[in-house]
Amino acid sequence: MKKFDAFAWEKQELAMIRAKGVRPTLLLHSCCAVCNSYPLEYLAPTFEITLLYNNHNLYPQIEYDIRLDELKKYVDRFNRKHQQNVTIVQYDVDLQGYQDTYLSKRAEDKEGYGRCRMCYALRMNEAMRYASEHGFDYVSTVMTISRQKNSAFINDIAHRLMPAYPNVKYFYSNFKKAKGIDRSVEIATSENMYKQQYCGCMYSYLDAKAKGKDVDIRSYPFDKE
Repeated sequence: MKKFDAFAWEKQELAMIRAKGVRPTLLLHSCCAVCNSYPLEYLAPTFEITLLYNNHNLYPQIEYDIRLDELKKYVDRFNRKHQQNVTIVQYDVDLQGYQDTYLSKRAEDKEGYGRCRMCYALRMNEAMRYASEHGFDYVSTVMTISRQKNSAFINDIAHRLMPAYPNVKYFYSNFKKAKGIDRSVEIATSENMYKQQYCGCMYSYLDAKAKGKDVDIRSYPFDKE
């Protein structure tokens, strides 16, 4: 069987949408401003985009707050610069409950494997359910832009989950392709974005700290704009 090419699929899907002359709605699961930078630039001309910030995994609480604050500021600048109307929905999260119910049960997993993949699936399922319940045409995630995340695995999770949500279409992607990852870095640097040093959960925080990364936040300027 031929291996699924998400990048080829996304190009074909975008061409089909543009040929129809429509602008469908897209709910885009969003983890941080850096990962949103290129996908927003790439997708906004084609879709009416709503970002879903649903990151139960983030540790500590200040990290959750910083990433949300940075995302809000970037989206505001993006809308003004590109005459767009991208909006953000903040999902109702329970950081401690998520840690106790899910992450702690996989505390011994190696970074990037079982625990991480469970976390991707849980949050993507929430995004799909939200998109289905709120009448979105498409749903997707920005996570395929990350160098640390396997886009094929993320797309496979979506493929397995989507039969439960037949009234919304998943937008398969590999946003790293066509120098998307380079453009993401360029935008993040030019915008002077906060660049986190770990994926997000307590275990990735401890792993990064053990490797000598500066993950202890001392003073983030929430009022920098």
